[in-house]
Amino acid sequence: MEHHPPDFGTRTFAFACDIVRLYQAFLDIPRFPLSIARQVLDAGTSIGANCEEGRAPASRRDLANRHSVVLREARETKFWLRLIRATNLAPPALTEAALKEVDQLVAIFTVSVRNLKNG
Repeated sequence: MEHHPPDFGTRTFAFACDIVRLYQAFLDIPRFPLSIARQVLDAGTSIGANCEEGRAPASRRDLANRHSVVLREARETKFWLRLIRATNLAPPALTEAALKEVDQLVAIFTVSVRNLKNG
């Protein structure tokens, strides 16, 4: 039986698309801090970009390093989304789906990095 690795690329690309749409929604909110919107955009889209770069790793260590970057960007995205919610910068419903997905991405890439470094 062939083992097919999970398609992280598709999932993280879809998340990046959601983050772009979320960024656009933030821009429609009066007085929403542009710097925070950009932080979400940068970190959230970086997840997919770094995942894509890891599709052709030179080694297992290279893949572990790339996934470590993805994990850091996912954690940063989660931070900014939590900050937005905690400070009521946007309606909670606006960030709910992104927070759920980034929580799952953090969990997935935490396990991936652990397995790649230990296995």
